[in-house]
Amino acid sequence: MSYFEVIKSDSRTSARAGVLKTPHGEVKTPSYVVVGTDAAVRCVPPEELSRTKTQLIIANTYHLWRTLEERLETFEGLHERMRWNGPLMTDSGGFQVFSFGFGREHGMGKMGRVFPGRKLSSGTGRSSSPADEAALRSRPDKSDKNRTSSSSGLRELPSDSFLPGSKENLVRVVDDGVYFIIEGGEQYLDAELSIHIQEKLGADIIVAFDEPTSPLHDHAYTKESLARTHAWALRSLAARTRRDQMMYGVVQGGAFEDLRKESADFIGKQAFEGFAIGGSYGESMGAPREQMLSVLKWSVPYLPREKPRHLLGIGRIEDVFDAVELGMDTFDCVIPTREARHGSIWTAHGRFDVRKGAFEGSKESIEEGCECIACGEKKITRGELRELFKLKNLKAGHLATVHNIYFFNNLLEQIRKSIFESTFSEFKKKFILNIS
Repeated sequence: MSYFEVIKSDSRTSARAGVLKTPHGEVKTPSYVVVGTDAAVRCVPPEELSRTKTQLIIANTYHLWRTLEERLETFEGLHERMRWNGPLMTDSGGFQVFSFGFGREHGMGKMGRVFPGRKLSSGTGRSSSPADEAALRSRPDKSDKNRTSSSSGLRELPSDSFLPGSKENLVRVVDDGVYFIIEGGEQYLDAELSIHIQEKLGADIIVAFDEPTSPLHDHAYTKESLARTHAWALRSLAARTRRDQMMYGVVQGGAFEDLRKESADFIGKQAFEGFAIGGSYGESMGAPREQMLSVLKWSVPYLPREKPRHLLGIGRIEDVFDAVELGMDTFDCVIPTREARHGSIWTAHGRFDVRKGAFEGSKESIEEGCECIACGEKKITRGELRELFKLKNLKAGHLATVHNIYFFNNLLEQIRKSIFESTFSEFKKKFILNIS
């Protein structure tokens, strides 16, 4: 069965428009993937999701496993639980290997600000913590030609940043799998169990188990980790029992060109129905924008053109345009939902914080011409939305979230249209100029 079809390719870039086919419907690509971590898109009732132009939702395997562990074998499935009959995707649980492990130990979330080559600074007067010292020890040595340096095409980040305080590392990685330290002991997750969980959850697209590395891991550790990710990829394929689900293999390799190419070449040759490129990049996350571009330029050429490509954890406007331009088909990110709950509103003229005093009493619509539920049907003004946030009314998060999700999905619809009309480059330039 053919799961994916490229319908139109841009003549000047690697951008492409296609159709991703699943048992629960088709996804027109390129497409934004909305995050529904715990089998729900926060603040948005299921019956309103289709009105946000949402095509595909991704749920979190690890968190659902922790919630459903004893009831997993009798679980009704994500589609029924979410009351969503459209396409669904689950991750592997691999990101929690990082977020509960090295990321937690060094105070680095998904939006981590420290990357290879960045120096840790105590210029703020804060004393060095044990985590800082460990980070310094693991920072790449620029004398090693295989490690990240300015000569490799990735610039160093400013040296006036430092790692925040550390917390206890709750992960123990071994070659066979991962132990999560939980109350009362340890919980083991490996490739076979990850696939079993995802099969029971029943998403249309599942992901092979992998180990994302930290930006602070050096070349030697990243190479060692990559061997695990590749071994786990093969075990994930061998563990599958369902053929009505697509499985994506994950390309890792940190910010190292040789490892990214090695991983893309290896994963691209395996019998996956699609591929995901792992890592947290992008200027908004503290890394130079060029780093994400480099990783995609290294990886995409090794991935089969006829199969879909997903970029994990990327979702700001400039990053979306860059990813599409370099041949990516889908990307997931918490930006539309998480930022909405804190008052950040995305529009075609940039982002603004509706909670600011400047919007008190404003009669201006959230976004002129927007047809989302908040703007088109309820005709909420910026002043009204600000007041709801001020009163901590739950309607505030709901209205902001449906607007942001609609905005990003509508943007991707416009991007698809520009690819079909052979105007993608012009559309990108104009849109980014408007939000600058």
